[in-house]
Amino acid sequence: MTPVIETAALSKRYGRKTALDDCTIRIPAGRIVGLVGPNGAGKSTLLGLACGLIAPSGGRIEVLGRPPAASAAQLARVGFVAQDAPVYSGLSVADHLRLGARLNPGWDAGLAQRRVERLGLDPAQKAGRLSGGQRAQLALTVAAAKRGELLILDEPVASLDPVARRAFLHDLLEFTDELGVSVVLSSHLLGDLAQVCDHLIVLAGGRVQIDGAVADLVAVHHRLRLDGTGAGALDALPAAARVVHTERTAAGRTAIVRCADPVPGAERADLEDVGLAYMMATEAHR
Repeated sequence: MTPVIETAALSKRYGRKTALDDCTIRIPAGRIVGLVGPNGAGKSTLLGLACGLIAPSGGRIEVLGRPPAASAAQLARVGFVAQDAPVYSGLSVADHLRLGARLNPGWDAGLAQRRVERLGLDPAQKAGRLSGGQRAQLALTVAAAKRGELLILDEPVASLDPVARRAFLHDLLEFTDELGVSVVLSSHLLGDLAQVCDHLIVLAGGRVQIDGAVADLVAVHHRLRLDGTGAGALDALPAAARVVHTERTAAGRTAIVRCADPVPGAERADLEDVGLAYMMATEAHR
């Protein structure tokens, strides 16, 4: 099956600044992908490249088997919601649906109308007077009703309160099942990603740190509590083990260890442990 996004040695530079470097990933179809990293890690750059909004400085990227934005037909296959859930403040909810219908040949008017009614959005309400959560839901509705094969969301919930974030992510899961669409969701909120994602990419320092199915990544990462200096516990690790990062917390020192074999005395790391370990390790070496 053709991957939804595939890159090889992809890079993007702005003058002397490298925003993305040697990025090689392969995202299978049918996944909800969490793209995570600290601010400035290159997340928005990667998504901009995938949408064809910017051109790469080097390397290769294909989206659904073709170069991004290669044609109008290719553009119609990808829905995109940029940061801050952009909507037109002077247009009403109904205006947004009419505009979506005019711009998108595959527009699903029934889907858009059902979502607006279920969310309780007033069709006559100006978008500028909606709450942050309602604006995010309107932007998601427009992107979903495009009926593309890939939906790209660039930190759509970053400015929302926890209740609005939970509602947005719940709806995302619901209609991705209905539409059978692949999703790439960028966020720095690992707890939110853990609720919905089955594939994880960690970007830090403009480079890919890990990329893989969540179940596979969690299976090979362990949280090991260290007593004292921790030297004894670390010395006893299996030969194939790799210490990703160690840190001191109120509960004591811990290490996140990558190893396909069992690690004595360790417990299974969760998605947040894994993502943070790679981000913090990269920051510590910069």
